[in-house]
Amino acid sequence: MNDVYVYRAPEKGKGGGKRGRDGRHRWLVVGVAAGVLALAGVVIVAGWLFDRVGDRVVEQAAGVRWAEGITPEWMSEQMGLDLPDTAQSPQAAYQVTSRFDTGLLTFTLTRAEAETYLEKHPPEGTWLKPSSAQTDITPHDFAHFGLPEPETFKDGMRYGYVCPDAAKATKAPGASDTPDNPYGTSGKSCVRLYAHEYSPKRTRIYLRAYFEPGISPLPATPSSSASAD
Repeated sequence: MNDVYVYRAPEKGKGGGKRGRDGRHRWLVVGVAAGVLALAGVVIVAGWLFDRVGDRVVEQAAGVRWAEGITPEWMSEQMGLDLPDTAQSPQAAYQVTSRFDTGLLTFTLTRAEAETYLEKHPPEGTWLKPSSAQTDITPHDFAHFGLPEPETFKDGMRYGYVCPDAAKATKAPGASDTPDNPYGTSGKSCVRLYAHEYSPKRTRIYLRAYFEPGISPLPATPSSSASAD
């Protein structure tokens, strides 16, 4: 009687079946991991968008706006600091918010003119020099003019609080009268002044002041609908 060889498929749970199941298991783990990473990326992006939208909503809710018709002459009057006749590239702005308003004024002078201006408007205490540039400053005020914020400079920078009697500004938010704070202003009307020697021959003056909300009257905005004579 002849022997007949009969092929039998591998039984379940043995040899190749196990290898196939292990392979499918590995692919399943890889797929799940990839899905988790993709989901995490979506959550991060969504969170970033939510923060940006949230900041914008808060800003709009606070009624933040840049007033129109602000001139360097008007802003210098509110600050109680004169605008020199020799000032070059003067720029001014006034930001309205629900908490406090911010007035800005900047211009350039020659080195000699700047020294005369600083002597005429001395600070409370002495002029200070930054120990380092602040690299974490978000553009917020002078970026409105396309300029870097003065806090981002170290070399050639002096700053201090100037408190003229005629100023309508208020004490800077967060300023306190302590030994550790040489610019405690005791509630005086003060203006933050920065003088940056940005070139061998010229100095840029930055002036920033805070005002109670609703300072009036703001400069009238010229009407585009005014009728001709």
